[in-house]
Amino acid sequence: MSASASAPVTKSPSRIPKIPFWAQIVTGLVLGVLLGWLARSQDVSWLKETLGQVGDIFVQLLKLAVAPLVFFAILVSITNLRKVNNAARLAAQTLVWFMITSLIAVAIGLTIGLITNPGAGTGLTPQDGKLPKREGTWIDFLTGIIPSDVITPFTELNVLQIVFMAAVAGVAALKLGDRAKPILALSESVLELLQKALWWVIRLAPIGTVGLIGFAIADYGWELIGKYATFTADVYIGCALVLFGVYPLLLATVAKVNPIQFFKGAWPAIQLAFVSRSSVGTMPVTQKVTERLGVPKEYASFAVPFGATTKMDGCAAIYPALAAIFIAQIFDVQLGIQDYLLIAFVSVVGSAATAGLTGATVMLTLTLSTLGLPLEGVGLLMAIDPILDMMRTATNVAGQALVPVVVAAREKILDVDAYNSASSSPVDEPAREAEQKVAVPATA
Repeated sequence: MSASASAPVTKSPSRIPKIPFWAQIVTGLVLGVLLGWLARSQDVSWLKETLGQVGDIFVQLLKLAVAPLVFFAILVSITNLRKVNNAARLAAQTLVWFMITSLIAVAIGLTIGLITNPGAGTGLTPQDGKLPKREGTWIDFLTGIIPSDVITPFTELNVLQIVFMAAVAGVAALKLGDRAKPILALSESVLELLQKALWWVIRLAPIGTVGLIGFAIADYGWELIGKYATFTADVYIGCALVLFGVYPLLLATVAKVNPIQFFKGAWPAIQLAFVSRSSVGTMPVTQKVTERLGVPKEYASFAVPFGATTKMDGCAAIYPALAAIFIAQIFDVQLGIQDYLLIAFVSVVGSAATAGLTGATVMLTLTLSTLGLPLEGVGLLMAIDPILDMMRTATNVAGQALVPVVVAAREKILDVDAYNSASSSPVDEPAREAEQKVAVPATA
């Protein structure tokens, strides 16, 4: 009896080509614009209603996880600081760089607004404005941090109060030490469960894009955008200057890393933020891309959740600065140097009022009430808000990933090799191993 061994063969399982996630998003954008244009130009009411419902469902699914996600993310992030050397120094550095980048962003917003006069020539009048449903004042902001009970913040989605309770629970857990380990283990498991569930929602982003963009075009139309052309361009230009000018400059000069690599690694989070218009909804992706860029997991798990609720260069710096100038011009109110300084102060200190949710109405009303401008001015901007919010949120999320990279680089804890090898592939896509050759056993 003789045995003959066959040569090793390669098994190559057939796979259907997978469309990259970014391509799915772009396809959703294009399809949404086309369907929105069709619904408006042909007055197809059922199509407009369907687009609105699809977009609303996607946003509601994101919001569904917001309250528990914020609570457990902040709690776990604070307790994770015990695993990091110089935790207090890292936390302080993070806060300082949040403030620095916010100041730069608000300065850019004010400069663009003063140069372009966005409220001039719009044809809008004070009568076109209306009072917002939600308002923000410093009294409400300060007294609203502490909840009256532990249930209402979750049912009413008061993220600021949820952050407060989570921070208190996190500090208490640190003080308890080993006795808090069961609670921390449960919290980490719940957080992983929430993030896994949110991944499923995130995979629906291309469909949600069709609904959100399509309804915006069908409901508002290009004519409305034309009225706000200067203001819309100002917001997009201001955000672009921060996103593609200030951030790369900080990466190159302060962190001393390649800015292009940052955008390659952070792109999945930036594009999802543009579509979802929610910093908190994007938070799991932001944290993963930040870790992929070489930031230690223990530090990233603190800095990213903290940033998702307080770091808002788009919504809390550029936008309120431009909006205040726009509304002042519509209502014929002259702003002075002290008013511009107040805008900068509100942008840095009051940014937590935005709390990472879709829209920045509360932050804008806080700014207007501080300056003494009519709150009816908010109504002038509500119609155009979804168009603006996409770019604002993308800028927010990019900043939330940027600051941990800058701080980690300055503190010499950034994994430079991981940073330089970061790719733009979806972060939930497992790394594909090289095809292995499988040897067929010899037959006797």
